[in-house]
Amino acid sequence: MNGEELRDALRTEMASVSPPPPLSTEATLGAARRAHLRRRAVWVSLGSAAVVLAVAGFAAVGPPGGDVYQPAGVGLPGNPDPSTDTKEPWPTGPDGQPQEDRTARAGSQHDRGVHLLNEVVSVVPAGYTAPEDPPDQPADQRMLRTHQAQFEEKVNGVDRWSYLSSVAVAQGGGTGRVIVEVHDAGNQLPTEPCALARGFWGMQGECRVETVGAAQVGVVVRPGSDDRLDQWSAYRHPDGVVVYVAQGVKLDGTRAALDSLPFSVPQLAALAVDDRFHLK
Repeated sequence: MNGEELRDALRTEMASVSPPPPLSTEATLGAARRAHLRRRAVWVSLGSAAVVLAVAGFAAVGPPGGDVYQPAGVGLPGNPDPSTDTKEPWPTGPDGQPQEDRTARAGSQHDRGVHLLNEVVSVVPAGYTAPEDPPDQPADQRMLRTHQAQFEEKVNGVDRWSYLSSVAVAQGGGTGRVIVEVHDAGNQLPTEPCALARGFWGMQGECRVETVGAAQVGVVVRPGSDDRLDQWSAYRHPDGVVVYVAQGVKLDGTRAALDSLPFSVPQLAALAVDDRFHLK
């Protein structure tokens, strides 16, 4: 067979192959959400191809106007390739071997993430439900209740972790989300209440300081151009543990949104101080 015959044969073969189906935006967004939730959480809905690129690249912060989640967390720094992210081995798992990545899938850190999820479910207010994923749903495909324990960094020889739990909340025909993210003491997050709040997931917004007993809590009551979530509170406990509590009227792009947020601003501030989320 000469070159011309080879080209003709290739053209004939290509013509006989059915073109691939168009890309499914929903499938792509779903895969990106699941990848992000395995590493952090929340999360929130993915709304554009640019956002998908950000999440798939483990960047929790999408472009302004994008409706991405998650993210816990946690705020929610990216999860770089393990081969370049650290020169040290990942923390040791309960099997005595280093973890395969940042996420703890067993052991005490993982259990703390499960505990946090249960506590988040416990604060869903009256009038709302917290739907569950099907019992046979693989862990990396769950969207209604998710949790994650993630290694953040080693500070003075001590492993520092963050914990993210996201719970869908439903009322009527709408479904939104409540997210709690907790960072171990010794973290490098800001101290001033509004600086702490505005740093959540790299988002900004209109912040005010709420007083809860003797505590000063930063609350972003209105997001800026990045509207992945609607409101969130932030509090640093005296021992250095940081708690974020966030809420949004939407869960993802496939479900109707809530008519109103589950918590008032004072309630959101009080939750950040709540000892149930003060993981020690």
